[in-house]
Amino acid sequence: MFDGYDSCSEDTSSSSSSEESEEEVAPLPSNLPIIKNNGQVYTYPDGKSGMATCEMCGMVGVRDAFYSKTKRFCSVSCSRSYSSNSKKASILARLQVTGKPPTKKAKVLQKQPLVAKLAAYAQYQATLQNQAKTKAVVSMEGFSWGNYINSNSFIAAPVTCFKHAPMGTCWGDISENVRVEVPNTDCSLPTKVFWIAGIVKLAGYNALLRYEGFENDSALDFWCNVCGSDIHPVGWCAASGKPLVPPRTIQHKYANWKAFLVKRLTGAKTLPPDFSQKVSESMQYPFKPCMRVEVVDKRHLCRTRVAVVESVIGGRLRLVYEDSEDRTDDFWCHMHSPLIHHIGWSRSIGHRFKRSDITKKQDGHFDTPPHLFAKVKEVDQSGEWFKEGMKLEAIDPLNLSTICVATIRKVLADGFLMIGIDGSEAADGSDWFCYHATSPSIFPVGFCEINMIELTPPRGYTKLPFKWFDYLRETGSVAAPVKLFNKDVPNHGFRVGMKLEAVDLMEPRLICVATVTRIIHRLLRIHFDGWEEEYDQWVDCESPDLYPVGWCQLTGYQLQPPASQSSRESQSGSSKQKKKAKSQQYKGHKKMTTLQLKEELIDGEDYSFLQGASDQESNGSANFYIKQEP
Repeated sequence: MFDGYDSCSEDTSSSSSSEESEEEVAPLPSNLPIIKNNGQVYTYPDGKSGMATCEMCGMVGVRDAFYSKTKRFCSVSCSRSYSSNSKKASILARLQVTGKPPTKKAKVLQKQPLVAKLAAYAQYQATLQNQAKTKAVVSMEGFSWGNYINSNSFIAAPVTCFKHAPMGTCWGDISENVRVEVPNTDCSLPTKVFWIAGIVKLAGYNALLRYEGFENDSALDFWCNVCGSDIHPVGWCAASGKPLVPPRTIQHKYANWKAFLVKRLTGAKTLPPDFSQKVSESMQYPFKPCMRVEVVDKRHLCRTRVAVVESVIGGRLRLVYEDSEDRTDDFWCHMHSPLIHHIGWSRSIGHRFKRSDITKKQDGHFDTPPHLFAKVKEVDQSGEWFKEGMKLEAIDPLNLSTICVATIRKVLADGFLMIGIDGSEAADGSDWFCYHATSPSIFPVGFCEINMIELTPPRGYTKLPFKWFDYLRETGSVAAPVKLFNKDVPNHGFRVGMKLEAVDLMEPRLICVATVTRIIHRLLRIHFDGWEEEYDQWVDCESPDLYPVGWCQLTGYQLQPPASQSSRESQSGSSKQKKKAKSQQYKGHKKMTTLQLKEELIDGEDYSFLQGASDQESNGSANFYIKQEP
């Protein structure tokens, strides 16, 4: 193992997918009041929504359809653009990707509640084009994960938390004190030489290394990606004929460096001999360019469209909708995302599908084999099952910071459900969305109350505090049975405060510096560093849109840095006070206890609820809602 030590000095066919399978959607109940605006029809429980004007683009629309608690903007895009223009600094980095990937300006999935219903999409696109002319690119050169973690004593989520990421399932016992061979940068020799270093601290894929011989001296400590090409197990230099040369700063400390290494490395751990091979194998992805898939239509979540894989980066797919003439109408997602499916999936389960204008597959394009897609758990729909009209709680896919009152609008095959957010649905059902029955994004009635999460009531609903018992009685509805929901909680390993890299699902081409701020069983609250809490997102612990620290560096993807402190402080105090007052006003109504909920929730059936896991109790099975046997 020490033979490499150098003691010298520094001298389809897809015809099925192209068929029209978009069927009529059942109309909403006629007893709800109707509001007409710009020729579009919207329903609200009280019919007294009022109007508002976007402070960014000037669009006028129904106030309850506007974004954020202050209702100042029509969409996330306008809110962020307004913030960017006033802050004049690095926040713009999250709105525009620089360098590669991606290189093309992408049209992205925005938080656009009721945009289609306000008939303002054309104006919205024009606004984006005008804003793009004034956007300034913020350099990423100033951000370093190592400095960010060191200066704030942050802790990063371990690689083992991300089973879909490279090495996520074979990381082994790589930990502090593991020894490796790395290039010696404290050297003036003309050739590349190496020395042994020990891991002082791990942060995702990144490791803080210290050269052997420096003891407690951290002067030359440096960060390195463990999966990078310049890090090797001890013994690699000997096998490869590479010289081991001690750093110049400490070369005088020992006369016999070989004896020193033998003493220091006896019994020490190092990387497995085949570590680099495992890294390479774990970064091989079955999806290839020119493969065709069905993916959610980002403009109408109720249906799917055919798209073609344009590129694959770290398992993330840039999909271009097949009927996009200039190939800029794209969508980013991971290959294990529940939003993509094999060709013919929509027709097989009864999901709405947009027929492509392309009559036949283009040369070189081919259908993705069905076995490459993420498998969903098989369910038995023959017995007691979800029914249309049942109520539940669901994460709003157009505002992932909220869990809302929702209704099952249609039951599809293979366990899939079409769901609508109460109080903000289009009359034609164009904003319904599809979740599987086992999805971790849907919850039984009462989930938010039990776990102390703010439940978003239907827009325009004025009878606050919101009580499920009253709402079910008023709407003549029933709650979906608790036993039908997914109650599995994996031993995921996340802790509050851990750092990671996360996709901004409102703009899925962007991956940002983020923090886990809450943990409710398997549900994680993801905060984007430097941004307000209203941009937080609820994400499942096994989501393929979460990555370890260092993933972007490893795969070559562009990482968006946190917003600067000065930018955050420049936000007007009045805006913060208004948001805080609004939040406190809502929270003040939340006095309903778990006991009251148990007594009032469902007529005829008695449910008991166990208190949800705290923010520190992240792992293990948790039966957080249990039906009592008679």
